[in-house]
Amino acid sequence: MAHISVSPDVPGIRSLALFRPETAKPLYALAQVLLRGPSTLSAAERELIAAYVSSLNRCKFCSDSHAAAARSLFGNEGQLVSEVLENMETAKISSKMKALLRIAEKVQQSGRAVAPQDIELARKEGATDRELHDTVLIAATFCMFNRYVDGLATWTPTDPKMYDEMGERLATKGYVLNQKS
Repeated sequence: MAHISVSPDVPGIRSLALFRPETAKPLYALAQVLLRGPSTLSAAERELIAAYVSSLNRCKFCSDSHAAAARSLFGNEGQLVSEVLENMETAKISSKMKALLRIAEKVQQSGRAVAPQDIELARKEGATDRELHDTVLIAATFCMFNRYVDGLATWTPTDPKMYDEMGERLATKGYVLNQKS
């Protein structure tokens, strides 16, 4: 049961968006820019960063919904998401993506945990300043979103089909306030 009076049949951050739309608007706009805006990282890769950080934070709602969105966006390569969440180091993703996920993991621990050698390794693997920036901001933003969702004990569905549906909506429509997610 949620710690505040939100709709009991609306899961996760969506229930909080309905509770306080004026705060939801900039949060959703930030998610839209970070996860769907122009980038040299694909939308699938950016959703993977969000799912990975959410998994590290043990935020089931965010981890499962963004993993589902990443799977949908990866299409035939959707199994990569499970591989990353099970063991990022052995997953069949690029060395650049592994380096960016290591940075995201450091941000999840503390922004100050990101060391110059982490950045240098990512650069050697081809990461650009923009990709480094966006990885850090996605990781930091999802730490906030995870704490927001879990800190108010929002409803976290257990039915995997619900996440598949959410993931498909997120993949096709992005982050808009007037959709149920």
